[in-house]
Amino acid sequence: MPRRLPERTRRVDRRLRRSKRLKFRSESTPRVAPVREGQEINVIIAKLGSRGDGVAVVEGFPIFVPKARVGEHLKVKIAAVRYKFAVAERIG
Repeated sequence: MPRRLPERTRRVDRRLRRSKRLKFRSESTPRVAPVREGQEINVIIAKLGSRGDGVAVVEGFPIFVPKARVGEHLKVKIAAVRYKFAVAERIG
């Protein structure tokens, strides 16, 4: 047996309730990563990520480097680029 909705929401049209939750990203400013796969760059590890990886930031774009410590100056090679972050590996 389906549960009963409270009186005040029972009368509201379903489409109206759903439309309030929909949020669209602005298409006027597409996000483009400042790095690309295979690129080698010099970075400074700014902080630690939640899983213990070092995090370097390039133009506001986070790059995760495994087994890195805060304050290290590293040369890294970008292994993977995602929409919001990149993963890199140490060189040398």
